[in-house]
Amino acid sequence: MSNSRTATISLDQFIAAPPAKVWRSLTEPELLARWWAPGDVAAVVGYKFHLEMPGWGSVLCEVLEVKPYERFVFTFNGNWTLTWRLVAEGNGTRLLLDHSGFDLDDKRGHDAFQRMGPGWRDVVLPRLAAVAVELP
Repeated sequence: MSNSRTATISLDQFIAAPPAKVWRSLTEPELLARWWAPGDVAAVVGYKFHLEMPGWGSVLCEVLEVKPYERFVFTFNGNWTLTWRLVAEGNGTRLLLDHSGFDLDDKRGHDAFQRMGPGWRDVVLPRLAAVAVELP
């Protein structure tokens, strides 16, 4: 039994687009590639796909949960889980992301946790928002 300390990055991003457009941005490969990384994503429970991450290479992911326009959950790199929750808010969407599974007792895990929080908040989620807003 492991006693390692784990951590989760939890972020909240308002997007001035309805949940359907945010959902498309998360689950359509050509849109995902515009804001994050190329990959053969599909919103199908049990589906395994790869994201081509700059500096990392090919990362295996597996879809764990799909609730269209509300919740999309997949594993990332074997250790992490990304939980995307979409909540309609006015004319837009409140996007909640939990990136969980960081092992704080492992130097690489701790460093990734420190680096990825600001990366998601300051770079990746604003890019996702921009893509969703531009969709017809």
